[in-house]
Amino acid sequence: MSIHEWHEAFLLTQIVEVPVYLLAGRELPLPKRVLYAFGASTITHPIIWFGLPWAGGPYLLLFLVAETFAVMGEALWGLGLGVRRPWMAALLANTASVCAGLVIRHVF
Repeated sequence: MSIHEWHEAFLLTQIVEVPVYLLAGRELPLPKRVLYAFGASTITHPIIWFGLPWAGGPYLLLFLVAETFAVMGEALWGLGLGVRRPWMAALLANTASVCAGLVIRHVF
């Protein structure tokens, strides 16, 4: 997968997940809230995209590993920043971005 494809996927992820995290972190001071919202998938997305052997492995297994890593990593990020219910936020944000990606892949 190319860097161009990663940029597109990362942009979509941010567009979908940042609003979820902004809402989930509403009790945080604004700078910390923005850091939480933009930082979550900024940390996990490149690791998943470039760290997993997508071309050589079983896609479904890699997908499950990737999404589990994303939810766990982003929830721990939120927990460290003092977010209430970071596990729910991470699960919701990642479910929303997966669904958006599937819709876009199906339509286009």
